Amino acid sequence: MTVEGALRGAAPHLVLDSLRASLAYLYDAVGADLLLVDYGFTSLRPVEPVRTPAGMPHVPVDSGPAGHVLRTQQPYLFRDVGPTATVYLPVTVRGDRFGVLVVVLPTERATPETADSLVRVAETLGHALRVADRHTDLYRRTRRTQALSVAGEMQWDTLQGRACSGPAFDLHAHWEPAYTSGGHLLDWSVTEDALLLVVADGTGPGTPAALASTLALTALRNARRAGLDLVAQASLTDQALYGQYRGRSPLAALLVRLDLTTGGIEAVDAGSPTLWRIRGALTERVELDRQLPLGMFEDTVYAPPSGSGSSAATGWSSSPAARTSSRRPGAPGRRTTPSPAPWPGRAA
Repeated sequence: MTVEGALRGAAPHLVLDSLRASLAYLYDAVGADLLLVDYGFTSLRPVEPVRTPAGMPHVPVDSGPAGHVLRTQQPYLFRDVGPTATVYLPVTVRGDRFGVLVVVLPTERATPETADSLVRVAETLGHALRVADRHTDLYRRTRRTQALSVAGEMQWDTLQGRACSGPAFDLHAHWEPAYTSGGHLLDWSVTEDALLLVVADGTGPGTPAALASTLALTALRNARRAGLDLVAQASLTDQALYGQYRGRSPLAALLVRLDLTTGGIEAVDAGSPTLWRIRGALTERVELDRQLPLGMFEDTVYAPPSGSGSSAATGWSSSPAARTSSRRPGAPGRRTTPSPAPWPGRAA
């Protein structure tokens, strides 16, 4: 049986055990471990039970071969002193970095060809983990260095991921503080010719803000999936929030449509965070027509800014601080979409 077939047939909590059996059969692997990056993106934590001969403790993301692989997204073959070698492989799905797969092989099997083959195995594992994560808490529990607040739990359950990559764009985001955030929203959808993105910041901390942002996200998705444009999406979400909270829980939001063919941008700025555009070494603030936050007043009329869709962006970030982040910059000709601005105590 192939690795893909074995992973598909494995119970959600036994994906790693199934992979270990396949690696032993196909590659004579001595052991394998999976390290998942934590919510705060500070450490790589092993999925239990750990099976490599020497054991695999949690490691910082900024040191060691596992951290190097997570940052560079390139496999690393380390020849141990003795009869074995260790291969470190990135586990990533469409740009979203899950962690690192560590495989211990006999020295004679540790070749560049084997490493290349294991790269494809790690990619397959990433897709299997995404599916299995819906049916077990094992992987989410592994990713926690501390307990999430209830608001944080709600926020992470609504988040699609921390990244998404396509032929024409790279999208990256980071939440901080990762374990207590509430009331912040990031969502996207990709079609053949467009990337639709919303970034929003709720009023106040904690569970009430998380509840309001969850309602807003549901309304946004409902409008988007009905095929409505950005203005209609903003209007429907505004009505849903005002109908429930009567202006007590407005949501500052930025709705963006990026045309993947022309590079044109359409945007609705509903009291949103500051937006910055990066082109090469030049960073400039993008001025949009400021409109009222979603849910602040009844029957607010939203409109796209004048000239919307007429300009192309080659690289975006919502704050100057993001320029020093560890996100992978877009390749030439690619566009990187905005991520939420890192205010103290808010999402970034």
